[in-house]
Amino acid sequence: MTSSLLTPRRRARARITGAATTDSGAHAGSHTGSTAPTRILDWRHPAVASLVQRLDMPTSADAADPLRRTAALRRAHRWIAATVRPVYSVRDERPVSQVLRRGRGSCSQRLAVLESVARACGVATRVRGLLVDGRFWYPRFPLVRPLVPHQVVLAWPEFHVEGLPPAAHPAAPWLTASELFGDLEELSGRPGGGFTNSGPETLFDALSRTAIDWDGTTACPATGPACDLSAHVLADLGHFDSRDALFARHGQTLCGLARLLAEPVLGHRSAGARWDPADDTSLTVDRPSGGAAAGGRD
Repeated sequence: MTSSLLTPRRRARARITGAATTDSGAHAGSHTGSTAPTRILDWRHPAVASLVQRLDMPTSADAADPLRRTAALRRAHRWIAATVRPVYSVRDERPVSQVLRRGRGSCSQRLAVLESVARACGVATRVRGLLVDGRFWYPRFPLVRPLVPHQVVLAWPEFHVEGLPPAAHPAAPWLTASELFGDLEELSGRPGGGFTNSGPETLFDALSRTAIDWDGTTACPATGPACDLSAHVLADLGHFDSRDALFARHGQTLCGLARLLAEPVLGHRSAGARWDPADDTSLTVDRPSGGAAAGGRD
């Protein structure tokens, strides 16, 4: 059982069980993305500019070197994973500069940091809006399942990288967050299987090692969890030039009052473990093998 009591009202969200459907007003071709700063992706803030400098990110003058750009974005992901502590924050609209100042963030917030860094070095980004079944989050909230929203709005980023060889990057020039680390088919064949949304690994972490496939186009080895996550997608909300535009049209997962009440608690709780309010020992920060911190709200 999931809850609809905490979700925003009067939002036009299609609910297509078991398959994705595209919002006719938000096709990918009509949304070319942008490098412009937004309220969330405030890359002109000194905190973001300092991070870009610290990571030695390529500038717009290096646009002719796509391999250097993807390598730099992978480096940025590793820094975020290791440095920005994963928590269950429910404020998807929090500006990136505030996430960096706090040193902690949800999966959505940490993905926004990666987008902001990309825009700062001249890589256009956009997001695909997905409405994901709340039951996908059950393993993380075993004792409070009735409070899990029945629909979760997920902003899945894409990065515009020109000049990549089509044979090695079939999705180019637009690469999803996971495809920064390789073709989804290639990622799906790596050891370990797909993402389970349980244990210390979270979505932000997993995208660097396995296929995060919301469309059902890949398969993982039979010995591990499946890479195909399409069964969890209730609706495809289409593409948007920024996560700001997605949330402006479809709202965030929780209504304003619910976010106000939940944030002081969830915004400090580790997303590297299941959240059990009756057992604070389950809220310790767990880190997956390899030393990188787990991702945010997944």
